[in-house]
Amino acid sequence: MFRHRGKRRTYFHNLKLASALSFVAGIVNIAGVLSVKVLTTNVTGHFAFFSEEILFKKHQTAFIYLLFILFFLTGSFISSMIIEFLSKRKKMRPHIFPIMIEIALLSFVGLSGYYPLGFSLSSHMIAYLLLFSMGIQNSLVTRVSQSVVRTTHLTGLFTDLGIDLSRILFNKEYAVRQQLKKSIVLKLVIIACFFCGCIIGGLLYKLFDIKTLLFASGFLVFIIWYDRILYRYYSLRRKLR
Repeated sequence: MFRHRGKRRTYFHNLKLASALSFVAGIVNIAGVLSVKVLTTNVTGHFAFFSEEILFKKHQTAFIYLLFILFFLTGSFISSMIIEFLSKRKKMRPHIFPIMIEIALLSFVGLSGYYPLGFSLSSHMIAYLLLFSMGIQNSLVTRVSQSVVRTTHLTGLFTDLGIDLSRILFNKEYAVRQQLKKSIVLKLVIIACFFCGCIIGGLLYKLFDIKTLLFASGFLVFIIWYDRILYRYYSLRRKLR
């Protein structure tokens, strides 16, 4: 899912990556909306609100929206920087560190709702940390899939889906149509898994409040474990041949 790069990476690697991490993004998205009324998986709307507050000279509020944007950007930058640095060291798996940071951040925010621990976070701090973690995830997925998969926002995804659907109507070549069909299925899987994450996350939020994010971080841990087990299985099978 994460390990294969370049020519070794297949459509099914991207399909598994897209389904798993778009599901996580859906959970984080709904948890952010229900807990602090902030979209935490993209920054498109925050640019509009930032411009509006500048227009009405509400500079303090505008600065908060600017911070939303910058935290997402910083998460993306740090994730890509870690991958770039570790990719040159073949003994290290570059995807592990960004995911571990995301797991730590989601767990930290989730545990802020667990009162026996004796700490809480402001609504703005929750938004900052979730935007940062989604910046990390989006950058990681984009780098690993070579810009084929993005899991944290759907605007560009629906645009690309519309383009693919129109192209398949006019292309008669078998190879082109097969490639378009794969692209359409991939985008539909991302949309469906993001939607499922939002629905399941919303149901969990009714029971667990902000601690719902612990389920997202737990699912990421499972993804790392699954990827490791699968890699060992295929490595062992190659050795036995």
